[in-house]
Amino acid sequence: MPAPLLIAIDGPAASGKGTLARRLADYYHLPHLDTGLTYRAVGHALLAHGLPLDNVSAAETAARQVDLGHLDREALSAHAVADAASKVAVFPSVRRILVDKQRDFARQPGGAVVDGRDIGTVVCPDADVKLFVTASPEVRAGRRLRDIQSRGGTASLTDILADIRRRDERDMGRADSPLVRAPDAHLLDTSEMSIEAAFQAARAIVDGVLAKRNKA
Repeated sequence: MPAPLLIAIDGPAASGKGTLARRLADYYHLPHLDTGLTYRAVGHALLAHGLPLDNVSAAETAARQVDLGHLDREALSAHAVADAASKVAVFPSVRRILVDKQRDFARQPGGAVVDGRDIGTVVCPDADVKLFVTASPEVRAGRRLRDIQSRGGTASLTDILADIRRRDERDMGRADSPLVRAPDAHLLDTSEMSIEAAFQAARAIVDGVLAKRNKA
């Protein structure tokens, strides 16, 4: 039986890490968890019940009720939900609850692909492969705009860019588990890369790690 393969992928909003994580999970036949959806599920629950986003107790309750097997990506993709997720993610108690769930997922016998903001540093610091996926704020804003337009929506590129910069500041500046590149993470800047080129670059990194492991 092959050894488990745990791939941790971190990066800022709209860097392409989610698409890359799904591609790698398909390629290596591994389960995938987008941990951002767990925070979105908490934000979504608070919004759905009309609760303020700074209600820590309500956020904790919502976090305990998150079911990793029933995260509806479509329902959780709304901009308001993403913004709410970024706000509840600053609560250390909410993070602890969700990180425990995320670690349980990562401990599956064959391994997993897990992506988010603190996977290589906090959730899975012992991952076999760590990737830090990034791109310039301007490129990420353009990607987000095209995604919104592809779903029939409209938005201002200026507003999206400002929002991405605010989210970056929140994610990188929070006291608990800030977004930061792990010292042993491979940096992958996708600013000038197509999805296919980014996937091939990531696959080469993973295959290199596997080759070294097989020689050991």
